[in-house]
Amino acid sequence: MIGIFLDTETNGLNFQRHHIIEIAYKMVDLTTDTPIYEYSTLIKPSIEEWEESDRESLNINGFTWEETQKGHSRASVAKEIQASFTEHRVTRDKYIFICQNPSFDRAFFSKVISSDIQESLNWPYHWLDLASMFFAKTMIDAKSQKAPYPWESGLSKNKIAKYYNLPEEQHPHRALNGVNHLIKCYNSVIN
Repeated sequence: MIGIFLDTETNGLNFQRHHIIEIAYKMVDLTTDTPIYEYSTLIKPSIEEWEESDRESLNINGFTWEETQKGHSRASVAKEIQASFTEHRVTRDKYIFICQNPSFDRAFFSKVISSDIQESLNWPYHWLDLASMFFAKTMIDAKSQKAPYPWESGLSKNKIAKYYNLPEEQHPHRALNGVNHLIKCYNSVIN
């Protein structure tokens, strides 16, 4: 099984009003931990989309209008992602998505490549989340009195990292940094 570790940066939290401004993912063989493919790009918003930005979200990722304008159009990014998924024969029986917050990332990802297209290409519909993995593992450990309960340590990616003595994600947040941090946290949870 291949994991597609994916992260997005957006200009806000409301997928109905806001947009992805950066996306990154790494395909990793989950059995051998072998990296297979890496993709990262900025996505250029329109001026109207940018004007709808949530300032707090931009404070977290640090993006400026000028920087986003170096990105690619949403249509060209969709073509690039489809091409990489086709090249690597991404199908739901061989691949899964792994994210920190899949309900967030999946909603925004579907604005780049519609759910209908994803379905027609037989792409994975399982989007696993790190927090649930951590929750399940630490519940088992807590019940055997080997660790605190997960809500005592916290479920954010940075709280999970702290639990495993890993550094926090770099600030400002960038999608590829988020993917790399996600993989470190995932490896700590499963090991």
